[in-house]
This record gives sequence, C-alpha cells and structure tokens, in this order.
Amino acid sequence: MVSALAFAYFLYKTSSSSGKVAVPLLNIRRAELALRTDNTFLLRQCGLPPEVLLFRDEVDLAGLHEAGQLALTLVDHNVLHSSDSGLETAVFEVIDHHQLERTPSSLCPVTVETVGSCSTLVTERIAQKAPEVLDQQVAQLLYGAIVLDCVNMAPEAGKVTPKDSQYAVWLESRFPDLPPRGALFQSLQTAKFDVSGLTTEQMLLKDMKAVSGGELALAVSVVYMTLDAFLQRRCLQQELCEFCHKHRFSLLVAMTISFNEKNEPFRQLAVYSSSTLYREEVSQALDKAQNPCLNLSPMSSPYADVKAYLQGNTLASRKKVLPIIKDFLREWERRTVHCGDVEDLELEDQFDPSRSPSMDDETRTRRYSASRQHRAAAEDIGAEEDCQVPPTPMNSLVEGCPLDNGLPKISPEAILEKFSKMANPEATEGKEVSGGH
Repeated sequence: MVSALAFAYFLYKTSSSSGKVAVPLLNIRRAELALRTDNTFLLRQCGLPPEVLLFRDEVDLAGLHEAGQLALTLVDHNVLHSSDSGLETAVFEVIDHHQLERTPSSLCPVTVETVGSCSTLVTERIAQKAPEVLDQQVAQLLYGAIVLDCVNMAPEAGKVTPKDSQYAVWLESRFPDLPPRGALFQSLQTAKFDVSGLTTEQMLLKDMKAVSGGELALAVSVVYMTLDAFLQRRCLQQELCEFCHKHRFSLLVAMTISFNEKNEPFRQLAVYSSSTLYREEVSQALDKAQNPCLNLSPMSSPYADVKAYLQGNTLASRKKVLPIIKDFLREWERRTVHCGDVEDLELEDQFDPSRSPSMDDETRTRRYSASRQHRAAAEDIGAEEDCQVPPTPMNSLVEGCPLDNGLPKISPEAILEKFSKMANPEATEGKEVSGGH
C-alpha cells in the first residue's frame, strides 16, 4: 500500500505536465482494509483517512484499458494475477523486491532487487529523481513500511539489506521528527499481530497470496500466532474446508509466525487439503526444497487433513517459500498437460462442509479415481451419484474477482425463484428457462 501511495504521489508531482493523472490503487477490496491492522494503524498515524483511498473494487480497470486510458505501474509484485492477464499491455513499469517472473521487454522497464522492503526501492527512486517532493507525511509512510518489513533492521531476522538501512537512515536525516525507530516498529508489530476477534476466514485472508497451476489453486496465508494455538481453534477443520470451498482453493498453506522471549522469529507451517494426493504432493515439495531448504520437522496434528511442521529455517519467509510452490505448480501443470491428466487421481470429498473430524474415515470418505476424459464421460451421461467431483478450483473470487467488479448482482429473490422452479418443474412447462452465472 505504501509503495503505491508514495510512488503515485511522486509521479503526480513530477509528471503533471504530461496530461496523465497518477492515482494510487490499492489491490484489495475496500472491505478487506479492516483486516490489515498494521496498515490501518500506519495510515491513521500519518493522517490518511480510508475515505481518501481508492480500492480495487472501485475501478473498472478493464473498461479503462479498452478505452485506451490505462497505464499501470506494478509495485511490490512483478507479474499480473491470471485474472488480470488482459491488462498486460497496459503495464509500463515494474518496481518490486520479489523473485523476477516477468519476461523482459524494452517497452516495460523493470526494477527488481531483493531488498527487504519494496518501499526502499520507491524511496531510492524519489531520492535520486526528486527528493524535494517528499514531505513529513510521505516520509513517515515510507519509513514505517521499511522498518516493519525489515523487522526493525535486525540482521538476525534475515530481512534487512544494506540498501534498506541506507534509505532508512536517509529518511531519518531529512526528517528528524520521524517517530523513534524502535517505538514505531513495536507499535506496528503489535498492530500486525492483533488477530483478536477475527474469524478463521479473516485470519487467513488478512495476509494471503493466491497462486495456481493447471487445475490446482492454492492459498498461502501468513497467520500471526503459533501453529499450536491455530490448530486448537474450535471447529478448525470444518472452517478450513469451508474456506477452500468458498474461495475455490484446492489447498491451503498456513505459515505461522510468532516471536520468542528474545524477539526472534519462530516459524511453523501447515498444509491443508482434503485431497490426500494434493496434500502429500505439496508437503513433499516443501520438505525436499533446497533453494532454500526449509528444514521442516513433522509435528503432531489433530486432523488427518492437516500436515504440521516446525520450520527450522526461520529466515525463510513467505517471499522465499512462494517460488518453491510456484515451481511445484509449474511442474504439476506440465505433468497434467503432458499426460492428459494425473491417472488414478484420488480426491476425497474435499468440499463437504458438513464433514466432521469425529466421523469414521471409512464411512465418510469417498474417493473418485478417473482421468479427465472419464470425468467428461460421466458428465455426458448425467454424472452418476458416485462421481462427486468437486468444481474446478478458481482464483477469481480471491484476486480481481470478475463477479465483484461493479457488475449487477443476482438478487436473493431471483435465486429463490430459480430454486422454486427447480423444485416444481411442472410450473415451468411451456416456458423457456435460461440460467447463468
């Protein structure tokens, strides 16, 4: 958020004569802002009320692009989400600190450097091009983001780089009234780890990245508590099942982070899927990874659908784990495309919210083993009862949801009417019935 706010301000102050308007667009829905407790704390501290911010669900990006009125700068990521692939030709610059996944192009300059905070790279650009545009408010936003991302510039956390330290000091020297570094970090850290009152779904959405490959859609959520405490949440397995069903995920990787008495990071990791195949494949990919090695040690889990691990490599944050998962998904997609599908794919009833951990596995587990061609044949003959195939996972409800882009919504009354007609088919005789989504 800070990278978008500060860089848009920089463009606005330095490119006003071009006839273009630079606007910071926060790539979440407005309703999700309340889950970003550290963001809301910093914004409030810097005097930026939510009313002045612009969110993803408030702009018709596709419409602007079709009208030739859109130019995008990507900050803190370097590739568009798959649901935004149609906007690719509008991307004209990238500033990021993650692993480079974008294909180089002379039409789109890319600044990618694995520093601790993307705000460091934005600060560097402003310092080199137009330091005079900085004021106390923008400097405090940048400073807060750098200090939090780099864990108070502590080397043992494995986040800070010399460039992060350089520009944190640069901001301190230019704006001596910035809050003391230690106090600012502690207040932001406290706000970030405040998950009191959040539901399991909100905790997972609070800091989540979604990735996909082939038929697999996967969420990677940072959870701000110990894994033991997370696994002890009431009805957790049912809530995880409902979360994946609602957001069309095949799997969920929860990366928990907490701090010991020495303020050192303590990491644990859990892999959830009601598909044994998916759960085992992803777990093995994480366990066998060498770049970096996560040094995973199995932990006991109260649920058969959750594999739990202590992560010995505490320096491996999600930024370093995501490339491992993306490599796995690329290999999975290659295998499924090459083979037509994964033969003998065992899928348990992964989208049944009524499923209870207390039920006997033999009586509640159904498996469906077939290739995609067999599944298509089952659909052609009416999809017999035994062939309960879950819907193809989708990312559209997580990032850039096309169903929530200002389009008309189906009213509850219309849905009830459709259900009523389904229940009483004779009522529709002689009428043409159409349906859609």
